[in-house]
Amino acid sequence: MTVNVELQNTFVTRPILGVNVAVSNYDEVIQRCLVWARQRRSRALFFAAVHMIMEAVDHPDFLLQLNSVGTVFPDGMPLVSSLHALGESSARQVCGPDFTVAMLTAAEEAGVSVGFYGGSESTLAALVSAVHRMHPALKVAYFESPPFRALTAEEDIAIVDRIIASRVQLLFIGLGCPKQEHWIVEHMGKVPALMFAVGAAFDFIAGNKRRAPRWMSRLGLEWLFRLASEPRRLAKRHLKHDPRFVFRFLWQLLAGPA
Repeated sequence: MTVNVELQNTFVTRPILGVNVAVSNYDEVIQRCLVWARQRRSRALFFAAVHMIMEAVDHPDFLLQLNSVGTVFPDGMPLVSSLHALGESSARQVCGPDFTVAMLTAAEEAGVSVGFYGGSESTLAALVSAVHRMHPALKVAYFESPPFRALTAEEDIAIVDRIIASRVQLLFIGLGCPKQEHWIVEHMGKVPALMFAVGAAFDFIAGNKRRAPRWMSRLGLEWLFRLASEPRRLAKRHLKHDPRFVFRFLWQLLAGPA
């Protein structure tokens, strides 16, 4: 695992249950990404909801990876509210799907190439078609749907070789949390690109899933819309993680700085 100290120290961060979450906004992140894209080095950006924070609480190795390999941004409003409670009033939400859309627009204007790794073959085909339709001048240098099983060492090497050969500068990873984050960690130093773990962004852009209405997003209720849309998949996750997050974060506030 390669620790990217330069990227780690770029943004002001505050710990939320041990995970260092960045204080930033869309414009700042996008502008820095365009600079990093031209450097063609391994870098990682993660977008955290409560689910990811609690996965890190439950798995210390995962927490260490998030804090040492890349930068974590607050995808969900609960984390933005947590940053505000920690005194960071300038913190803004940097939601993975919204960031992806904005980053693709900026990449098209700047002439920066992009790639996509993850999703089913049908989802990826719909995603690439939608991206070409929305951004006709954008160079999509690479896209690949991996098999839904563990890769052999030979298969993984071949994928890395294809990514390198494409000379992609921005690589969006859509494998679901925490699989996509683990993939990025394992490929730091191997893939010379800026990598984003963007999860559901693939399905949203492809048209497989609907986004919450803007008014719900503004009120921090997108989680409720998604829960209503996929109750079987998400209910167990919310019941497991949300109460524990609230309790532990309140304890962190009461305990004060370590």
